[in-house]
Parts: sequence; structure tokens; C-alpha cells
Amino acid sequence: MISNFAAWVLVAASVVAEVVGTVALKYSNGFSNAYPSSAAAACYTLAIWLMAVAMKRLEMGVTYAVWGGSGIALTALVGVYFFNEEWNPVKLFGLAFVVAGVVMLNLSSQQ
Repeated sequence: MISNFAAWVLVAASVVAEVVGTVALKYSNGFSNAYPSSAAAACYTLAIWLMAVAMKRLEMGVTYAVWGGSGIALTALVGVYFFNEEWNPVKLFGLAFVVAGVVMLNLSSQQ
């Protein structure tokens, strides 16, 4: 059985794989480019597998919330910094709520 720390490391790796997969999806041009399409599929597969392994130790709801929320926030930041997507106070406010919600869910599972 893996430790809680190792499980959270797997969740973090899963988030990174999911974000890399999303970037590959952007480059896939609607799945018309083979290499980025294959990379997206491989990254998403890896992300789900890593999350599944982490869920052997962690609660499903909290794990998925952390994975989803972290992926949303990191993907939005990647979009802003690498793809020149719009950045404004409303987007920042929304991302802050996502992060706050994930933190609250995580804190509630530790009580």
C-alpha cells in the first residue's frame, strides 16, 4: 500500500500529464495531426491511470476535485502564458474560487 504522500505525488503527476495532454490536444488540430493526437491520448491515459492508483489510498471525491481543479487552474495558466490567451480579473477571480474549493474539500477530508 502506498503512503498518503506518495498518493498525492501521483495525483500531481496525473495533473501534469493531463495538462500536457491538453496542450497536445491544442496542437492536434481537431485530431488531424497524428503525433499531437497520439500524445494527447497517451497523456490522458497516463493521467487516468495515475489517478486510479492514487485512489487506492485517497478518497475518490477529494482526489477527483483536486485533480480537476488543479488541472483547470494549471491549464488556464498555460493558456495565458504560452498561447497568449486573455487574462483579466474575472478569470483570476474564478480560478481563485476553484483553488479555494479544492482546498476546502481537502481540509474537510482531514477532519
